[in-house]
Amino acid sequence: MKNHTIVTLKKGQGKILKSGGLWVFDNEIDTIVGTFKNGDVVMVHDFDGYPMGRGFINQNSKIRVRLMTRNIEQEIDDDFLKIRLQEAWDYRKKTVDTSSCRIVFGDADFLPGLVIDKFSDVLVVQCLALGMEQFKLRIVELLKKILLNDGIKIKGVYERSDAKERIKEGLKKVKGFIGEEFDTNVEIIENGVKYIVDVKDGQKTGFFLDQKYNRLSIQKLCKGAKVLDCFTHTGSFALNAGIVGAKSVTGVDASELAVNQATENAKLNGLENVVNFKCEDVFELLPELEKKGEKFDVVILDPPAFTKSKNSIKNAVKGYREINLRGMKLVKDGGYLATCSCSHFMDYELFTKTIGQAARNVHKRLKQVEFRTQSPDHPILWAADESYYLKFYIFQVVDEK
Repeated sequence: MKNHTIVTLKKGQGKILKSGGLWVFDNEIDTIVGTFKNGDVVMVHDFDGYPMGRGFINQNSKIRVRLMTRNIEQEIDDDFLKIRLQEAWDYRKKTVDTSSCRIVFGDADFLPGLVIDKFSDVLVVQCLALGMEQFKLRIVELLKKILLNDGIKIKGVYERSDAKERIKEGLKKVKGFIGEEFDTNVEIIENGVKYIVDVKDGQKTGFFLDQKYNRLSIQKLCKGAKVLDCFTHTGSFALNAGIVGAKSVTGVDASELAVNQATENAKLNGLENVVNFKCEDVFELLPELEKKGEKFDVVILDPPAFTKSKNSIKNAVKGYREINLRGMKLVKDGGYLATCSCSHFMDYELFTKTIGQAARNVHKRLKQVEFRTQSPDHPILWAADESYYLKFYIFQVVDEK
């Protein structure tokens, strides 16, 4: 049954919507006419009555309406969801290796608040918006059918809706199997490297698929090299270095769970004699290595987001500057630095400027080898700024000459 509630924008508001985005904020709304409950799909009109589309409403959230469609007549039913999912899957088949990939990336696939990752024959679902919650189980069933049409049989589905964002939406955190239980340690192969992905207790959905091609891009630099991989998590950059014949690789992470997993992943690839992992604080370790006079052919910096809001951006800049400055000091003259930021708030300009300051502070010259973003299965939707978050540079680091 279609809800005929109409949300009308204030004059001059709805900038995100009008530029192609999906969000209506609470302070942009003039009136709401009709009866509804949170999560219902409502109509959005501009101040003059012009129809803008239909989306779900939630009064618990500052993002009051998330648009599902620009078509005011469109029912949000199985047929509609099937089209959205088929389009998302068809796009992945064209753009990435789909053995493991993100199939749904929220707003960028016009399914706001929903993330679905595929790890081999397992799906991991994360639902972060109240309005999407009602469609979640149907979407899982529809997606399984779409994949089966391509001969992909999904063994199991695990839900990782255990992120803090759900609290803002008025939802409880949820974690567990959708359907039958299965072994939650899933083996995948990416860029020729094998990993065990822990979909139950790993970070986010278990593994960071967004760095897939960035990991591949460092392989060419690491043959015969001495490599340091900072914030290694489950060892992905380190193992990409090891698999192509690095001389020695040291991976560092503060999480004991991550380091144990990384060590297992090294064994899985027969690299335990080349790739070693340490459980240490990177900020403390780098000055120690510098004191010892250690130098590396390749240093990789893949830190967690130092900022998750605009308010903490100053501290984040300090963190990124410090870590890059320390990293550059450990690169031998003519060696390589791979460095990235996965924070949406640390935008391209600010990140670039911060790296430049770090280089000047330690009298290093940077030759840019390449600049990259997230893997194409995490598409950047122009008009949805938050969908662009990962910045990744490779530099050759040379002493001032």
